[in-house]
Amino acid sequence: MTSTTFIGRTAEKEILKDALRSKEAEMVAVMGRRRVGKTFLINTFYQKEIAFSVTGIQDGALDDQLERFAKKLMEYSETKIKLPAPTTWFHAFDMLQQYLESLPQDKKRVIFIDELPWLATHKSKFLQAFGHFWNDWACQQNLVLVICGSAASWMIQKVVNNTGGLYNRITKRIFLQPFTLSEMEAYLKSRNLRFNRYQIVQLYMTLGGIPHYLKEVKKGKSAIQNINDICFSRNGLLRDEFLRLYPSLFPNAEKHFKVIRALAAKREGLTRQEIIKQTKLTDGGGLTAVLDELSHSGFITPYRSFQQKKGKIYRLTDEYSLFYLKFIEGKEMEGDAIWQHLSQTQTYKTWAGYAFENICLKHVPQIKKALSIAGIYSLSSTFYRKGTAQEKGLQIDLLIDRNDHAINLVEIKFYNKAFTMTKAYAEDLRQKMWRFEEITKTKKQVSWVFISAHGLKENEHSLDLVDKELVLDDLF
Repeated sequence: MTSTTFIGRTAEKEILKDALRSKEAEMVAVMGRRRVGKTFLINTFYQKEIAFSVTGIQDGALDDQLERFAKKLMEYSETKIKLPAPTTWFHAFDMLQQYLESLPQDKKRVIFIDELPWLATHKSKFLQAFGHFWNDWACQQNLVLVICGSAASWMIQKVVNNTGGLYNRITKRIFLQPFTLSEMEAYLKSRNLRFNRYQIVQLYMTLGGIPHYLKEVKKGKSAIQNINDICFSRNGLLRDEFLRLYPSLFPNAEKHFKVIRALAAKREGLTRQEIIKQTKLTDGGGLTAVLDELSHSGFITPYRSFQQKKGKIYRLTDEYSLFYLKFIEGKEMEGDAIWQHLSQTQTYKTWAGYAFENICLKHVPQIKKALSIAGIYSLSSTFYRKGTAQEKGLQIDLLIDRNDHAINLVEIKFYNKAFTMTKAYAEDLRQKMWRFEEITKTKKQVSWVFISAHGLKENEHSLDLVDKELVLDDLF
């Protein structure tokens, strides 16, 4: 087990460590969106224990996958004789078994199968052969078998919830998430990149907490300069990553693109019926599968609405996708300072507000800690009441319903300096609170929490209305 220093991933490392220490065979399923660091985590943590590793070929034919499997077996077994490619996956796993049986048995070995969904092609019988390999032999050996896939929904449906030979065989699961703000700050520091927290948030709003994207951030440049290079320059990694990202995860990704684009156009999010109306997709299992796939892969997030057991509001919460659709797709721009210019526009201000809201929604545990309510049982949700001809709609992006008979309504504002609350702004918040209390009939104490980048400038309006204010540091 390597001593390499990791940024974050504390819970995940404990799971991997427990699997290695276990006296039984373990099958660990690692899931998470593409570029989030799944392969790096396994290869680095288990680098001294990996006895065999193979990665599926995207869109690869069965013969190509089997040939690659044989080549990797030759590499790990250090044989000088070229092995013939297996003709079936059953044959391939027989070859793997023979190789593993030749190794010393006094040490726990790790088998790593990466991008498993790419290996399990249609009619290949990969899952049947893999299940047989585990049930007939591997489950009785001194080994850890790690399976990994970026198509998280596929992994859940086909492997985790498998009803055939792999039924209930997963012993440990890891859902690898993007870095939090705190982890992102630590990652940048580990690479000797020094940014203040306002600039870190600017980077997060564009790149998200995706390690593969963050590797592109360069020293000696501001957040705005880095975003310009990574997203707008001719050779920038993220100039057209969006067009490759979804097809690499989902076959027939056109439906996924439609949902993503519909959500990008609606800051408040959309209900299922609104998604159907906007995308013209039919209601049914096909749409359910698309929403599940996008949710499990971390691109969209369904939020339950306060006091409603049914119905969810879906929001686009993948930072890069939102950024791409707002500022890159369909736009022809020339020059060396494109983002410097765009970041001064009203479109930027609107996008930044939504992107910062998404960051806050992803950091609810940090918000609860800052409010000193981490130890109090609570439920986080949104509140949405559609407007009518007679009544204005009401949207509250985050509320924390606490078990100590209190509810925090959270107002989120991204501003480049301390925010000054005007009389009109304060009156709007009072009306929101009053209408929320009237509609929900809640008997709990309701109060406003204000989150902004640089805090509130104290005046009679803020002091009279806001119970607690949080700043960027509280999200770290």
